[in-house]
Amino acid sequence: MFIMDDGIRLNAQIELPEKHGAKMPMVIVMHGFTGHMDERHILAVAEALREVGCATLRVDMYGHGHSDGAFHDHNLYKWLNNAMAVIDYARSLDYVSDLYLCGHSQGGMTVMLAAAMEQDVIKGILPLSPAWMIPESARKGELLGIHFDPKHVPDELDAWKGLTLGGNYVRVAQTIHVENAIASYKGPVLIVHGDADEAVPVRYGIEAARLYDNASLVLIPGDTHCYDVHLDMVTDAVKDWMTKQLSRA
Repeated sequence: MFIMDDGIRLNAQIELPEKHGAKMPMVIVMHGFTGHMDERHILAVAEALREVGCATLRVDMYGHGHSDGAFHDHNLYKWLNNAMAVIDYARSLDYVSDLYLCGHSQGGMTVMLAAAMEQDVIKGILPLSPAWMIPESARKGELLGIHFDPKHVPDELDAWKGLTLGGNYVRVAQTIHVENAIASYKGPVLIVHGDADEAVPVRYGIEAARLYDNASLVLIPGDTHCYDVHLDMVTDAVKDWMTKQLSRA
């Protein structure tokens, strides 16, 4: 299926838990930078959420997977607009009760920002290995291992796997302050982070958990950015946390 965002088609898939009533909570699940909604860790987390009774809505963000837009042209404003369009769509479904957001890496940062923008709607969030250092790195003139003059942003940067990224990605990122979003969101938060993360150092997960008013932190020993070692520990943490939230509903 596609969800429309101002003429942009976002590839998405809804899956319901095996056992459910007329109403159920839904978790929107977002991938990260260069990722897509069918990655191993995204599928595993979505399945874990359904096992405890949540519907899941996985989505390919702008310029990724099978959604419209070029990777080169994506930026965080476009992803935030995507997130709000998907949230609006989920809210329109008559079987959805509470709404949660889950995102990995850049998707985790998008979740952190979107939850603050829609804090009256979002019941809780699950940032996984959240790459919320991107804006600060962009302001310092360092991104994806590339150093540049932050006041004279290059029009193009090498990204990953042979991809290139437009300079507007950096220009947009420089305007974002994730700390403000963290301070404004008061709902429950689960942060999961591998302590051997090679892409987003674990200190960022630890610091985000410290800054939130109501956060739980689960560190996965010896694990990578995409949980190549102990994905089962990630899904167990997600199920445990979500089960507690649902028991309080």
